[in-house]
Amino acid sequence: MTDNLNPIGYIVGGGLKESFRARLTVPSQEVQEGAFVVIPSGDWQFYGLVTDLQLGATDPRFADEQSETRLPPALAHALHGQTLFTNLEILPALMLERGPEPGSPEYAAWKKENAEKSPRPLPVKTVPPHHAPVRMASGGDIAEIFGDPAEKGNFVIGYTREQGHPVCINLDKFVQRSAGVFGATGTGKSFLTRIVLAGLMHHSRASVLVFDMHNEYGFDDTASDTGMRVTGLKTKFASRVRVVGLGAGTTIRNSTPDFNLEIAMGDITPADVELLTRELNLKETTPTTLHALTTSFGRDWFRSFKSMNRDEVEVEDEKTGKVKKVPHPDSVAAWADEAGVNVMAAEALHDKLRRLFDKEYIVEKPAADSLAEIIKSLEDGKHVILSFGQAYETDLDYLLVSNLLTRKIKHVWENRTNAFRSSGKAEPRQLVIVVEEAHKLLNREMAAQTTFASIAREMRKYYVTLLIIDQRPSQIDDEVMSQLGTRISGWLGDEDDVHAVLSGLSGRESLRGMLARLQPKEEVLLLGWGVPMPLPVKSRRYDDNFWRELFGAGGKKDEAQIMKELGY
Repeated sequence: MTDNLNPIGYIVGGGLKESFRARLTVPSQEVQEGAFVVIPSGDWQFYGLVTDLQLGATDPRFADEQSETRLPPALAHALHGQTLFTNLEILPALMLERGPEPGSPEYAAWKKENAEKSPRPLPVKTVPPHHAPVRMASGGDIAEIFGDPAEKGNFVIGYTREQGHPVCINLDKFVQRSAGVFGATGTGKSFLTRIVLAGLMHHSRASVLVFDMHNEYGFDDTASDTGMRVTGLKTKFASRVRVVGLGAGTTIRNSTPDFNLEIAMGDITPADVELLTRELNLKETTPTTLHALTTSFGRDWFRSFKSMNRDEVEVEDEKTGKVKKVPHPDSVAAWADEAGVNVMAAEALHDKLRRLFDKEYIVEKPAADSLAEIIKSLEDGKHVILSFGQAYETDLDYLLVSNLLTRKIKHVWENRTNAFRSSGKAEPRQLVIVVEEAHKLLNREMAAQTTFASIAREMRKYYVTLLIIDQRPSQIDDEVMSQLGTRISGWLGDEDDVHAVLSGLSGRESLRGMLARLQPKEEVLLLGWGVPMPLPVKSRRYDDNFWRELFGAGGKKDEAQIMKELGY
């Protein structure tokens, strides 16, 4: 393996609107696509990403003819060195002012001039000269750009694929904007999400609410592919994580949750029902009928509608004396006639809503105000994992409960933020809402109706952001995808999904092939707001060693060690 501080090549061309080209001076197998390279040049240091390796020849005949079969090995080797070469395509990402050579009088003057401001990486606005050396990034370079793992708030998400240097994301920055974890089925999204959530919970600068549709995050589980035990977040953060089961008496993985969530009928709004249009196959007349119900019964519309029957009664016609059947006074038809609503539309909606009427977690009066308990826990700095249990592991339950709860949370956090800004009250707690199967809530048809889309677009200023997990990012609304800051993506096989993850990012054409060629497991591409530049990394494994590293204390490097790793 090449020493980090020794050049691997030199610049031979390129420009700002295209990639830099570098001639490789080491065997091509020592450099991979996605390698993080450094180009020192005068007072500046350029950082880039290898996006392609291309074989070339000074004359096509030297590439076509196998000289090693007709020339002595030493002569063939010398000929290859003069006539055959490999070029790197390097996507320029950042430049950093490093100043004159350390130890020189110029360096002392530069250091004094910049004493109050430490140099920060900038977008690339110029180019290195021809023949500027190119070298692999060292651990110090990675720490300079992605942060020192020993500093609080920097969380190691993975390691560079060539040398295994730790790569961090800044959690304080990560939670400031909505983020996404993407990858095809089987690429380890759930394990990667557990790693990120463990980092957020350990850092404790934001509360986390997880809508755990498949009951994976709270209690210990068993991996489907290896059969190995998977540690739950409740196991490691027992006092800080509250697992909530949906419905009275629900257990999760044969474990009892901290408390159970029941939803009051009065909390369900017509908007919550309209969100289920596709799931319940509702008709275009539904909004009219729902409006009439709320006009007639107010917040009590759901209970009142549920209690209506479909009976008829026999009455004697006063004029003819004949017996005829009319709707029962407590029937859907009787209410529809009185409210001026189409009877068939009302009865059809009543039939559709039976799937909600039969949900045992929707009750007239909950035993406890568990919605308020969830909100209080989040405000107090606790983390909540809402598990749906085997009984309610359906899209209908997920769509209804997650949107209803999030709508209430959004209202509370908006009020808290306005009170903080206008009255000087306590600053709201930063909140991250974790949404699995995000395309079911944020697709193009439903994005305008859900609370989640509103959070992605505008709730950052109210201290609420999303962490969405999905295997089909192409099905998520484009406007929502554009609002995502940090994106962590595993391998994606579908071209539309690759395009969606890279949308809005500079250099996306160069990154497209890199994303498509990730290893199916344990390799991810870091992109966007939370990282200074795109970088493919080998993600951490979610095992006992991860927990030892997370809770263990790391030593802080001194200045001399960092300077040495940076090559000074």
